[in-house]
Amino acid sequence: MSIAYNSPMNPCEYIWFDNKFIGWNDANTHVLTHALHYGSGVFEGIRAYETEKGPAIFKAKKHYERLLESCEFYDITCNFTVEELIESTKKLIVKNKLPACYIRPIVYTDYGSIGIIPKESTFATAIAAWEWGSYLGDDGIKHGIRCIISDIMKTPSQAMPSVAKSCANYANSFLAKKRALNGGYDEAILLNRHGNIAEGPGENIFVIKNNAIKTPPITDDVLEGITRETAIQLAKDLGYDVSVESITPKELLQADECFFTGTAAEITPIREINDAPIGNGKKGPITHEIQTLYFDVVKGKTSQYDHWLTYCKES
Repeated sequence: MSIAYNSPMNPCEYIWFDNKFIGWNDANTHVLTHALHYGSGVFEGIRAYETEKGPAIFKAKKHYERLLESCEFYDITCNFTVEELIESTKKLIVKNKLPACYIRPIVYTDYGSIGIIPKESTFATAIAAWEWGSYLGDDGIKHGIRCIISDIMKTPSQAMPSVAKSCANYANSFLAKKRALNGGYDEAILLNRHGNIAEGPGENIFVIKNNAIKTPPITDDVLEGITRETAIQLAKDLGYDVSVESITPKELLQADECFFTGTAAEITPIREINDAPIGNGKKGPITHEIQTLYFDVVKGKTSQYDHWLTYCKES
């Protein structure tokens, strides 16, 4: 069963670019932009969901706080506050008449100088939003995906901090995912330098054994994912034990259930790893329970978690 991936290239009319709304095709930068050559940019992935009250951004403040923290790691200047970025995102969604969307803010070192240290370069901030379905496919959400443990090692945080969403970090993700796809799998799972499970190319990972849930710690070279944090909280609220500790490949392969989390991936079950089924080879009951609650939360169906949503009302 193959996964049908959704293309993100469904252009909208406007992109927000340094406090201006410009046409999608007008959002250009110079070919000698520093970030293009050296990866000196940081970004976020955010989703807005369709709710009865209109489009709602999930954990907007958390995402934009992390964006500015990533800027600090790489000495990149963002000229906008968290509040200004949230307000601009709301306006962009309304202006583009999007009921639901994926949101991609990026802050990067612009054109100026081409040396490794960009002494004469300025910085640019942009936000794009477009309609985008399930990153790993609707079938993957329903039934689970096939993964392989990659021979590409996760970049150690001592080399490039995993807690920052740097553009450069994702060259590592690209290599692992490309090899997985070329091998006929849907996604990769990367090990860290100690041989423990780190994460997917763009997802955090969870394993379930005997009704107990486990996910790797940040010290295992993983991103401190916002969906990861959400899944931990939801699982605890559902009454499950959740621990944050290292996971060996053996533990992963012997899990009863396994799933990915991420803004793009949402809650995606893993049904097979290295050509072997996980559990019964289907989406497990605990994964289903967490996934169901997650989608209820992001779609504004649970008042308990309504504070996680930022509604995009027209002013």
